[in-house]
Amino acid sequence: MTDQHIASAFDRDLEKIQAQIMKMGGLVENAILEAAVSLEERDEERAEQVRRNDKAIDALEESINEEAARVIALRAPAAIDLRVVLSVMKVSGNLERIGDYAKNLAKRTRILAHMEPMNGSASSLRRMAKEVERMLNDALDAYVSRDAELAQNVIDRDIVVDQMYNALFREFLTFMMENPSNITSCMHLHFIAKNIERMGDHVTAIAEQVVYLVTGAMPDEEREKANTTV
Repeated sequence: MTDQHIASAFDRDLEKIQAQIMKMGGLVENAILEAAVSLEERDEERAEQVRRNDKAIDALEESINEEAARVIALRAPAAIDLRVVLSVMKVSGNLERIGDYAKNLAKRTRILAHMEPMNGSASSLRRMAKEVERMLNDALDAYVSRDAELAQNVIDRDIVVDQMYNALFREFLTFMMENPSNITSCMHLHFIAKNIERMGDHVTAIAEQVVYLVTGAMPDEEREKANTTV
């Protein structure tokens, strides 16, 4: 097989894998939004659907990793091509973790649906989740277009998610101090907020992979964190 044929076969394999990445990304974006809506609307059936759909996300990650391993073994990619394949595996891993956090959010929704709502907290959490979903959408766009500038913008925006988390943490703490009967609900809400904040970290990791792909190096500076609660 000529070098040209090998390169063509590698490109086809890569296109197939990256199409799976985008499909997985779409499922994860939907999981984030549906989990947040189910919380705000106290919709247990919607939350359960998020949990069921997580199996498809897990299956895609497994398929992507298997295909990437096959490409490495069969095509023996070198230098930048190997970097691309390895980045695919890291991106899929981060997407899978975001999906897990969305599933965890949905699990707590089923519990919170039977408790007194906490003064608009669910709406605040939905706004926070929406910000993470926008970041993920941009990170995936940057990945497809190899846009390091857009990826850096996503990295920079993670501080906004951290700030939203900090504000919610203080709000939940106030609710618990004002009325001990709020403690159980607020603890569940805090765990949800923390899960969304961690989603933002994984989105940032995807954006960092884009920078790595384009430049050959991970972002140099330690990104600023606004999380002052831990």
